[in-house]
Amino acid sequence: MKKIILVLLMVLAIGCQKKQVVAPEEKVMPKEPVKQEAPKAEAPEVKREVVREIVPPKTQEAALPVKAEPAKDVSSIFKDVLFDFDKYSIRDDGRPTLDAIASYLKQNGQVNIAIEGNCDERGTNEYNLALGERRAKAAKDYLSSLGVSPSRISVVTYGEEKPICTEQDETCWQKNRRDHFVASGK
Repeated sequence: MKKIILVLLMVLAIGCQKKQVVAPEEKVMPKEPVKQEAPKAEAPEVKREVVREIVPPKTQEAALPVKAEPAKDVSSIFKDVLFDFDKYSIRDDGRPTLDAIASYLKQNGQVNIAIEGNCDERGTNEYNLALGERRAKAAKDYLSSLGVSPSRISVVTYGEEKPICTEQDETCWQKNRRDHFVASGK
């Protein structure tokens, strides 16, 4: 019996010993650029990852190179194309704008474009999202028919979520039924 108690005490003593825990090495990724200081003799070297800020397309638009045209004319090329109520076919007054956009894109192969389809506030959210997408796709199809590669054109729909006018009249609603174009570099 003494042997059993002695063995149990030994097992408990061995099992209760404190184990040394070693923490795994942590990686540090700063959110903001950190000024480099002279390394201290005692501090271990920490590897840092470079984080690049993504510039929204609207701020890039002014920085895009323009061939044979001044930079101020770029914004006049990318004008909104308007649509009739509950329609997604390209109107005759929108074709010259799309022709100018296609010409610009063919001359500037490094530029891609996003077409944002928008609607006025009338109709359900689901209906307006679908209509906005059809409007953007109609413009994409038109640009593609003029020789612009479809891989350079992306389509997004906002439905009624991004109005540029909030009054309750036909003039205002007409301004919201539009395709908006955002150019960006590759």
